[in-house]
Amino acid sequence: MTDPLTVTVSHAFSASPERVFDAWLDPVRARRFLFATPTGQNVKCEIDARVGGGFLIVDRRPAGDAEHYRTFVEIDRPRRLVFDFAMDRSMAGATRVTIEIAPAGQGCALTLTHVGVPADYLDRVNEGWSGIFAALEAVLAAS
Repeated sequence: MTDPLTVTVSHAFSASPERVFDAWLDPVRARRFLFATPTGQNVKCEIDARVGGGFLIVDRRPAGDAEHYRTFVEIDRPRRLVFDFAMDRSMAGATRVTIEIAPAGQGCALTLTHVGVPADYLDRVNEGWSGIFAALEAVLAAS
């Protein structure tokens, strides 16, 4: 087994830092971009947006339901969101995700750092977050 690694992904958004930040905590918008896949269907998106609260997002996929859990560690609107993330209700094997948002021109720059990623999932996690950012950009453009 290899040591866990860190994935860092950045994205420039045309939306304000407040709009980008708020989308992560709004179930109506989050269900449209967080862990959504082209072949899946979001069947549950529950968000308790407070430190110590968390979320459950379930994407129904051809291979079965993919459940995603997080517990909020820090919420500092609109600049920083930190949560522990797992694919298991017990939060076993949780990893830490930090989202930092800074104003940039007419929009903002978001940098996500995901600590504790198993080495064999590195590419998959990197691609997953990049896809989430692209989907978030589309959600923000449509609203």
